[in-house]
Amino acid sequence: MINNTVKAAGLIAVLAVLLILVAALNPGLSERISQGLALVTSPRLDTGFTLTDPTGKTVTDRDYRGRYMLVFFGYTFCPDVCPTTLTVLAGALDHLDAATAAKIVPVFVSLDPERDSPAVMGQYVAAFSPAIVGLTGSADAIAQVKKSYRVYSAKVEGSAPDLYTIDHSALLYLIGPDGRFRATIDPGHSAAGLAAELSRAVQ
Repeated sequence: MINNTVKAAGLIAVLAVLLILVAALNPGLSERISQGLALVTSPRLDTGFTLTDPTGKTVTDRDYRGRYMLVFFGYTFCPDVCPTTLTVLAGALDHLDAATAAKIVPVFVSLDPERDSPAVMGQYVAAFSPAIVGLTGSADAIAQVKKSYRVYSAKVEGSAPDLYTIDHSALLYLIGPDGRFRATIDPGHSAAGLAAELSRAVQ
């Protein structure tokens, strides 16, 4: 029993030291994590896609080169996470100065191509901010972009065939002007906090 207690105490001490080192190397990280707003680096992603915008035009990631893309995946029938995140995102854009906001293209990608037509996506994102671009595509196109961005989603059957929901991950993906993946951002619940993260990340 004593040996197990000693081992546990030793492990806790090691973890504490590691946390202190991480905090020292990343000023402000602890506060941002506590707010749910920390930038999280991930393995390099394939950020390319070929999708359809609200006008029915085929677009690719290259159409947005020269500006940062802030990509979020969801669907228009989403009851909670999507409208909450898009509201925070729209608020964050309002908090940014005009010069910084102009460098960002917020992109909302549908995980529900069966119900999210280009017109539906356009109407949906317009309710949050005219700056947000809604993209959809064929089932194959959505499957490909999900794979590229390593997005989780799973269909959950409802009381009728067209009343299903979709469980999905809810991170924002920051893509640089060069098309390279920069970081994922947990949007948290504060528009001001997200705006602060974007101000630090966007140059």
